Amino acid sequence: MHAIMSKTVGAEPVNSIYQRLPSAIGARIRVVAWLSLLSEIVIVGTGGAVRLTGSGLGCPTWPNCVVGSLVPTEEMGLHGVIEFANRLMTGLIGIIAIAAVVLLWRLRRERKDLFVLAVILVGGVLAQALVGGVTVWTGLNPFIVGFHFTVSLIMVCLATVLVHRVYLAPGPRTLVVPVGFAGLAHATSFVVALTVIMGVLTTASGPHSGDADAGRTGFNAELLEHLHAWPGYATLVLTIVLLAASVGGKLPVRRFVVALLVIELVQILVGLLQANLGLPPVLVGLHMVLACVLAAAMTALVLNLKAPTGITPDDTKVIGTSELSSRRG
Repeated sequence: MHAIMSKTVGAEPVNSIYQRLPSAIGARIRVVAWLSLLSEIVIVGTGGAVRLTGSGLGCPTWPNCVVGSLVPTEEMGLHGVIEFANRLMTGLIGIIAIAAVVLLWRLRRERKDLFVLAVILVGGVLAQALVGGVTVWTGLNPFIVGFHFTVSLIMVCLATVLVHRVYLAPGPRTLVVPVGFAGLAHATSFVVALTVIMGVLTTASGPHSGDADAGRTGFNAELLEHLHAWPGYATLVLTIVLLAASVGGKLPVRRFVVALLVIELVQILVGLLQANLGLPPVLVGLHMVLACVLAAAMTALVLNLKAPTGITPDDTKVIGTSELSSRRG
């Protein structure tokens, strides 16, 4: 009898917590999704600060900052503080990712797409932490540092997908733009990816290594600057074509194309300034963050090429998920 009562009493708090979790997509889940995206972009900025201030080995070991201490000691100075702050940012992103999984727990069957995305983001945080450890262990190998940044961009894109989907009902999706426009948008996304990859190689070959003793790729940085700029300009031209087609055809994705174009223009301006001013750290860091914003904008445009059957992207701004489901029904 006592055992039965103990189990019953013990189960009540668990059931109470479970009942407090969202049973439908609402404000809490959407806020966490946005926090996930914003934090994934912010950590690129903090990671850039680590690299651009020469603090890449401010904590020379991992997972401890120094041998025998999880946190930086006084001897590590400012570099240790900057590097450790970036590690703390990883912990914050992990907490946000776990919060998304918890909030979606009751919806894990009904909204399997969102739940799987949240779990992938948790796994991505863990993977990024390990890659960060390898980066330290290898003395800031430029190829691993570049891979670390590339994975961060992928995480930004995944978080963008999560934000997008918390505003849409699950189920079949159909194109809301002409097939030719969709093809051009996908081609543009490929050129954006190429631009980013060349940018990563360019940075890995430039002066900002994260530490005075860190190696470089050995590639010709000046040549890579051109190889990075060419697909960047191609992206601009393709986006202008997309804008003309979306405005002329009054397509529902035109606002996403406008946002993409504005980000590209700012990114190109910053790129030209940093190249002509001797790569000042502030501009290089801004260029890195804008690359993430560009990736998110491109992802958002591609995602909005389709909408749940019978629903346009404009509809999702004024109606909720439950109403979308009823319309689809």
